[in-house]
Amino acid sequence: MSRLDDLYRLHRLLDGRRTAISRQTLLDELEFSRSKLTRVIADLRDKLGAPLVFDQEHSGYRFNTTDGRFELPGLWFTGEELHALVSLNHLLQTLQPGLLDHLLAPIRARLERILQTEHLGGGEAKKRIRILAMAGRAANLHHFQTAAGAVLQRQRLTIQYYNRERDQTGMREISPQRLTHYRDNWYLDAWCHQKKALRSFAVECIRHATVLTKIAKNVPDATLNRELASAYGIFAGIPVATAVLRFSAYRARWVADEIWHPEQQSRWLDDGRYELSLPYSRDTELVMDILKHGAEVEVIAPVELREAVRIQLDRVRIQYG
Repeated sequence: MSRLDDLYRLHRLLDGRRTAISRQTLLDELEFSRSKLTRVIADLRDKLGAPLVFDQEHSGYRFNTTDGRFELPGLWFTGEELHALVSLNHLLQTLQPGLLDHLLAPIRARLERILQTEHLGGGEAKKRIRILAMAGRAANLHHFQTAAGAVLQRQRLTIQYYNRERDQTGMREISPQRLTHYRDNWYLDAWCHQKKALRSFAVECIRHATVLTKIAKNVPDATLNRELASAYGIFAGIPVATAVLRFSAYRARWVADEIWHPEQQSRWLDDGRYELSLPYSRDTELVMDILKHGAEVEVIAPVELREAVRIQLDRVRIQYG
């Protein structure tokens, strides 16, 4: 029986009682040795913060509360579940350092205390899990929280937004719809009231954000998915073409296990090469992903995408002489 089970049993005996229970009664009911009872009492009181006291007048133990009750926060989890929660918390910290730290700190402290009780080594997660964020951009956490609050509370925002492509900053009134974490960066999917269309805004490009009292315009999930999730990559939109990419037999060993798009189609060729087909709207991101495979991939169709890749390769040849 685990130490968590022992804590449960002791807690059940004490919870809600206004009178103290003698040490001998606890030993008889729980069938603990004296040393084990001492350890469990110490865990309950010192590690989990229970107001457990020894009542000298009645020679027994009780919770020092008005109604004799004390809730054990988090103890409905098994040891494995607790360990998973701590690991998940570590993943969140690693993916986005500082994000929600002040809100999660009390929960994290409780989980760590329970893990120590079970000797599960909660601190090991920080040493044994490593996440490499290759292209993550430093986000303004203040604006992230403002954006997240507007998404959940269904309020409009006015934002001062920097457009990298045009190197310009402008004001927008938007109705946030959802937050998207994509390739180690955060994006705010929103209805832009100036453009009267859905747009994705990089959170780190929001220079200022103000919450308005207006209720956000609601865009149905079906529309969000059609407009923002049906084509390849973060540059979403309704697909305008299907890219057909043919990978060498060597590179196919990796690419065949990758999901480039939920609606992708693929097939193996007789010579061991791998052909991947996927819908796209704008080719900006797709061209970048094609180029990283160098000579191990060929664009078969459409002609426009093949030409876009060729133009980039010509520029590379000119740059390197």
